[in-house]
Order: sequence, then structure tokens, then C-alpha cells
Amino acid sequence: MENRIRIIADSFLFQGLPEAQLAELARIAKEKKHGRGETIFFEGDPASGFYMVAEGKVKIFKVSMGGKEQILHIFGPGEPFGEVAVFHGQPFPANAATLASSSLLYFPRREFVRLVSANPSLALNIIAMLSLRLRRFATQIENLSLKEVPGRLASYLRYLAEEQARDDRVVLDLPKGQLASLLGTSPETLSRIFARMSEEGLIRVEGKTIHLLDMEQLRQR
Repeated sequence: MENRIRIIADSFLFQGLPEAQLAELARIAKEKKHGRGETIFFEGDPASGFYMVAEGKVKIFKVSMGGKEQILHIFGPGEPFGEVAVFHGQPFPANAATLASSSLLYFPRREFVRLVSANPSLALNIIAMLSLRLRRFATQIENLSLKEVPGRLASYLRYLAEEQARDDRVVLDLPKGQLASLLGTSPETLSRIFARMSEEGLIRVEGKTIHLLDMEQLRQR
């Protein structure tokens, strides 16, 4: 129970809530374990609750009629997912699966909506989180529709640099195949772009570590 309270308290969605509300959230949360590559829910499944990553990593994705996968989001510890469908009462609009062995907290819809109705501060946190999620979607749409693949990769490397608080190197948080899906391209194309950026002196690749040799040029891309 204490571990659940700590995970909930550290999350963006529930930060700043009083201990009594955190304890109530921990009480209704259910722990779920998933191995790597396991499906959490499919597009069209009833949204009877939403999830939060306690440990591990989860991808949200859609699959085209031709079987091509497009990753929409990657979520790590402390981040919720599936919450939008819970509030409008419609089925999940995309698929969710683990990228690593993961521990999740599951919040049933009925109990959670009751808590939100009784706690305005929790409702404000949800509005803030959804606003941030909308901004991320807008950035992703811009990247996929207005930028060529090298520009998308440059933007992602800069994003990682901000997340990891480094300006000299970053560590990729996804396998290159998953990263290609997130950027809306193929693994072969992504490999060619990594090679081209290396030849141009923008980056140096050492396994999952990408040395950022020219941040100004990456910004221009």
C-alpha cells in the first residue's frame, strides 16, 4: 500500500494532492503485471478504467489495414494512459502493449469518477495533464506532416536531450525499430539517416548512445 501511495504521489497527474486523497486513490488502484510485448488492451475494447505505469514502458499504437504499426505515445513510470476514453465513455481508440516487463496500476472508472467529482483539485490536475497531452499530440502531428524524416529524428534527439538534461549525448530509450515506428518511417530509412548524420558530423553513434556533436545544426534540421 505504501509503495502504491509513493508511485501515485510522484506522478504528474496526482502530484500535490493531500495524503487522504492519495490513500483513497491507492485503495481503489489494482496492481497488474505484464511481461515484455504483452497487450494491455486493443483498440475498440471497452474502457472500464485507465492505467498508470509504475515500472517499465508502454507504447500506444495503431495498426493500418496493411499491418503497418504507428506508435502514438511511449509512456514510462508515473505516466497515465487510457484516461481519455474513461471520461467520455467510449472504447479505447488505440492499442496498448508493453515494451518491457511492466508493473501497472489500474484505476476502475466508476470509483475514479466518484473521487474526481468529490475533489476539485484532482479535476484540475487532470485538466493540466490533458492539456500537456494535447500539446504533445500537436507536436507529433507537426513532425509527421510538416517535417521530413531527418527533421523528425533531429527533433526527437533534442527532445531526449531535454528529458535527460544533457547537451552532449543521449541514450535512446527505444529499440531502433520502435523508434522508426514512432517517427513514421521504416527501420532501413532510419538507419540511413543515422549514417548520413554521422557522415555530416552532426552525431556519433555508439550502440544506444548518440553523441550530439552539433546541436545548432540539429536545431536547424
